[in-house]
Amino acid sequence: MPTTNSPTRKTTSTGNPEIRHDWSLAEIEALFALPFNDLLFRAQQVHRTHFDANSVQISTLLSIKTGACPEDCKYCPQSGHYTTGLDKEKLLEIEQVVTQAKAARKAGASRFCMGAAWRSPREKDLTVVLEMVRQVKALGLETCMTLGMVDDAQASRLAEAGLDYYNHNLDTSPEYYGEIITTRSYAERLDTLASVRQAGMKVCSGGILGMGEAPRDRAALLQQLSRLDPHPESVPINMLVKVAGTPLEDVADLDPIEFIRAIAVARILMPKSHVRLSAGREQMNESTQALAFLAGANSIFYGDKLLTTGNPQATRDRALFAKLGLHPERRNTCHTEEHAQTAIGSALQQQSNQSRAAALAYDATLA
Repeated sequence: MPTTNSPTRKTTSTGNPEIRHDWSLAEIEALFALPFNDLLFRAQQVHRTHFDANSVQISTLLSIKTGACPEDCKYCPQSGHYTTGLDKEKLLEIEQVVTQAKAARKAGASRFCMGAAWRSPREKDLTVVLEMVRQVKALGLETCMTLGMVDDAQASRLAEAGLDYYNHNLDTSPEYYGEIITTRSYAERLDTLASVRQAGMKVCSGGILGMGEAPRDRAALLQQLSRLDPHPESVPINMLVKVAGTPLEDVADLDPIEFIRAIAVARILMPKSHVRLSAGREQMNESTQALAFLAGANSIFYGDKLLTTGNPQATRDRALFAKLGLHPERRNTCHTEEHAQTAIGSALQQQSNQSRAAALAYDATLA
């Protein structure tokens, strides 16, 4: 049982923790301060109430436009403000995107995400993107995109084209945000999420840890996410990947245990959300990843890359799943556990091959 100084849990008449949007910063900091075993135990209780504890969601992502972004996000190698050796690429042709989506579907994926390094989409680009959504949707896949900021009208057009999910991360706390990004405001990020939700799409939004923020900033980030009503369907929790040439290349590493604590607190605050173990897995050993799953993470990005940063190779992911007894979350494309296990093996191997061959396909609902 939780210790006597555990934060108060509000419950429904059935005894299950209720979905809350009013967590105070003090309550969240108290969760972070729990003894590690108590925190993970509580996160496990919440996780098992709403999910199969051994099921992990897997999706596929394609970078449809890379580099030369006008934003100055200090962590990002795609920013045009820094010299990181990343080659910029123009928007992919629709046919290239559809080809990759077909390959992802054949490999067992049920969701296909597309990401572009923009501040916000221009009209001529949005027209092309809308057609990408329509054609990928016609393949029977769920669709997800991250295109930077969108307004009400753009969000409505994306929803009408069939877009299911939109990714737009808050990145960090409101108080620390100005230390990381100056070219767009926190309010603009929240406005984009509001436009996405108003248009009827599902929300994917999380943040990045290990950017030099204080523990209170990590609590405040999760508070902001938990205040969204409804909660984001997907909450990517990223560990900073330090890239040479960016202002954060020499920031001190975050203690992995602190990262796991954030996963657990996110699970408690947003019980029905998929908490995504996102960027930074390349630097994590198997034990750290196993703790993340124990703490309530139930989604990963597979493949060799996440947009422009490294990710564990597909064979490593497959081996880790087998070692931990995990299986992919069942979708319409995976009707039985045997089929699901076959699908992930095929998906991971094919994704690895495609990444090396074409440097196009990466993974899931965005870091």
